[in-house]
Amino acid sequence: MGETGGIADFDSLRRAMAENSEEPEGPARNARAEQLLVEAEKLNIPLAVIEALGHQLKVYNYSSEKDKMFVPFARLLRLWDERPGDFDEYETHSLYWVFKWMTAGMLDQPHIPLASIEKWLGEMEHRYRLAGHSERAVRSAEFSVAGHIGDLTRAERAYRAWLAADRDRMADCHACELHGQGGWQLRNGRDAEALELWGPVLEGEYSCAHEPHTVLASSLAPLLRLGRADEARAHHLRGFRLVRPMESMRGAYADHVEFCALTGNEARGLELLAERPAYFTDTGQPRSRMDFMAVVTLLMERLTELGLGEQRVPGPAGRAWSAVELAGHARAEALELAARFDARNGTSYVGDQLRERMAQRPLVDRLPLGVRAMRTAPAGPVAPVVQAPAPEQPSLPALLAEARRLSDTLQPHALEAWAAVAEAAESAEVDTYVHAEIADHTAMGRGPEGVELFERAAELYAEAGDEGEAIAARARAAYVRALSGELDEATAAIVEPYDRILALYADDATGVRQTASVLMSRARILMRWVHERSEGAADAEQAVRELLALVGGRGGSDVRLVSRAAEGRAMLAELAEHAGDGERAGELFRQASAQFVGAELPWFAVEYEVRVAALAHEQGDMAEAERALRAALEHGGPYVEPVGRAQLHLQLAEVLGGRGAAEEAAEHALEAAHWADEAGESGTLGAWARHQLGGFLLRQGRFAEAAEVLESALADLSAETHGDGAVVQTQWWLGDCLSELGEHHAAAERRLKAAEIARHWPEQHDHATLAHLAAESLGNAGLPAEADQAYTRAGELWRAMGNVHFLVRSLRARAWLALRTEAGTEGARRLMAAAVAECETALAALADPAARERLTGELGHTHRQFGDLLARSVPEDAEDAAIQDAFEAALAEMTAAIALFAGLGEDGLHSRTGAELAAGWLEADLSRPADAAARGRAVLDAYEGADPDDDTVRARRAEARQLLEPTEA
Repeated sequence: MGETGGIADFDSLRRAMAENSEEPEGPARNARAEQLLVEAEKLNIPLAVIEALGHQLKVYNYSSEKDKMFVPFARLLRLWDERPGDFDEYETHSLYWVFKWMTAGMLDQPHIPLASIEKWLGEMEHRYRLAGHSERAVRSAEFSVAGHIGDLTRAERAYRAWLAADRDRMADCHACELHGQGGWQLRNGRDAEALELWGPVLEGEYSCAHEPHTVLASSLAPLLRLGRADEARAHHLRGFRLVRPMESMRGAYADHVEFCALTGNEARGLELLAERPAYFTDTGQPRSRMDFMAVVTLLMERLTELGLGEQRVPGPAGRAWSAVELAGHARAEALELAARFDARNGTSYVGDQLRERMAQRPLVDRLPLGVRAMRTAPAGPVAPVVQAPAPEQPSLPALLAEARRLSDTLQPHALEAWAAVAEAAESAEVDTYVHAEIADHTAMGRGPEGVELFERAAELYAEAGDEGEAIAARARAAYVRALSGELDEATAAIVEPYDRILALYADDATGVRQTASVLMSRARILMRWVHERSEGAADAEQAVRELLALVGGRGGSDVRLVSRAAEGRAMLAELAEHAGDGERAGELFRQASAQFVGAELPWFAVEYEVRVAALAHEQGDMAEAERALRAALEHGGPYVEPVGRAQLHLQLAEVLGGRGAAEEAAEHALEAAHWADEAGESGTLGAWARHQLGGFLLRQGRFAEAAEVLESALADLSAETHGDGAVVQTQWWLGDCLSELGEHHAAAERRLKAAEIARHWPEQHDHATLAHLAAESLGNAGLPAEADQAYTRAGELWRAMGNVHFLVRSLRARAWLALRTEAGTEGARRLMAAAVAECETALAALADPAARERLTGELGHTHRQFGDLLARSVPEDAEDAAIQDAFEAALAEMTAAIALFAGLGEDGLHSRTGAELAAGWLEADLSRPADAAARGRAVLDAYEGADPDDDTVRARRAEARQLLEPTEA
């Protein structure tokens, strides 16, 4: 920021005010404006004071101290009334323009009486009429007053008059007008109409200092109400990025906090509050403070409803706050402010609107945003919970029947049902067989720790007289040993159960279910040998085929036997994969999946479809990989654990991205990020999903959304967990986004950070590219010296890699930068000459025709740019002879470029005609109209018979005819 003194003249004052205008909004910028007014008064120039007052008024308006703008405006108006001749045309326009700010500003201050506002509105109308301005701005201001106090009849009348009046220089910009008009539709319950009105602003057709910022914020709730959640998410990510650095936009910021409270993103809402502690206490604009405290209330009461009332939350400085405490404080503050407005207005309208806003219910349980945000509570109902009487506890027989039904049909949650049976059995008499079942199913939920319980279940089954089930339980115990790594013990333990079950089955002393269970346990144990020790494949296959021979064709409606057959087929698939026959393995996995789906047990098919996808990926069959992953997601439904769902969505996103379907890939990456957060894997799998999501959004040109997501990903990405390649790529993508958003300094920082990591890689292409991109960003950020350093480094790397094209481009870029540094024109010419020399030297050494053609084009562009540089670098105050010499030299470069492009034939046509036209204008500047016309005719001849609908052809022909005009006159 500039110094407080040292304003010696009017030009210095203007420069200081321009510099201050570029500073961030806030008290520091306001204080500087106050100092500059003092300096202006010392100059004894009336217009200097007028401009300094106008500057002060503007920075107040775009800050949290809006209440300060009335004093400088009153002084400006007094100066106008006393000496209007002291105002130039711009300051006269500005004076009338800010009348509108005064009206809105007064509405925002409840201590200003309504009568004063109405009087001011009349004053504005009177002055506008005398100055010959349309009443459009006046009616717009009247509409704001009527709408604020709740006089909806008058508001509708003013609204129609506003739209009917002619637009003139005093009318608000199109973007601001459309925002206000959409707001009126919203207030009348017409959400879709509001969004339609806002369309041109949202699509970038109209914009200004505060648009589309406020329209994006205002659109969030109506989009949610209309069920357009994807658009709401996009508007939140894009819009919040715009309002974050702007202190004056507390009202729009509040809309984003409200959005979080309405979409299950309470944790992100807390993050937003933590970013702006001053918003709790800034008093310069009571109306936006009231809106902010209303949404704070909404968020805190939502947290309290979720059982998190005692959670520590960000709040006004000076003390610690819990959610329930802040809810009470914010509600009281908001209602007190509303009461002051209503007392001023003589209505209850503001308070009614406020209470309605604070009473809103969530519109969706949770809308995943892509950025990291942990759940504040488990998913719950979005409607108020009505306390219902506790249902009567089912009887033990009923619990037992349900548990057996779930087990027999292999349904999810069977183990939970058996846990309920076990709990009920603690206080009831049950027979030995039930105790055996309880022990058996409890053991199934214990994993490697279930051996002893399986053994106990076997004893109880035997005691109850079911020898077959006892043997099956011991076989399960043996398999659990294998899972624990005790392969030798497991193999020994399965021998007796296997022999005994076959003997019993031969004697019809047990059923096929128990026999199949033992054969399955044995097959599983032998498969562990294959997986862990890479041996025994033949024994395992024999065991699997024995199982299949037993259950093959016997399944029918017995889903347990169908399940055994499907799993056996999957085991054969694993053996085929182990043997290197991926094609056979994929086919068998597909068959296993189909059997499970056919038995209405689709959740068991998920694992096998994932295996199919992996095999297809290895074989390069991405269509099959995509089919299998989609099937896995469809079959898994709600039964797949969150981390599994995250992985499936992420794998599908990567496959879709690989075939260019960026939009759908982004949807799956978003789901992956959401489920990773749900699984507590935000910092690992979630970060990778966000990395991918950001890339897919970037591909779609959704730069603001991508930037938010990528910044969120970088908070968790690490070289140790995700690899330095992922970190570099994320920084690179973020730099690309920031560059597209015009945030060039920040883009340069990201690209330089990525380049620093890539500097240590053996292959240096990425390092060179990032250095080159960083240089481009530094140049665009107005840092030519730093940009030159980065281009120099990139050039060294390109030279070391033998990449002449990019070496030449770095030299050309440095040449243009030199015009803005101490190197000046001479330095620029030397660098461009060096670029020509590098091209010519490399071209002389090339033999490959295609490579020569590409480099010839590069040399042509270098000569063309050299010519442009020579023509543009002539000082405005140069002597005529110097100008002529520069233009002659530029013409020589253009002529060289034309010859080179001509040698490329059709491929160089547009480049040749572009250089020809540039040469023609140089001929005209050198007072050689006939030569200029000849250049124009050459272009027209070049496009003889060309497509007349081609934009380039049409533009070049039109420009060529302009060159012919002086000779045809």
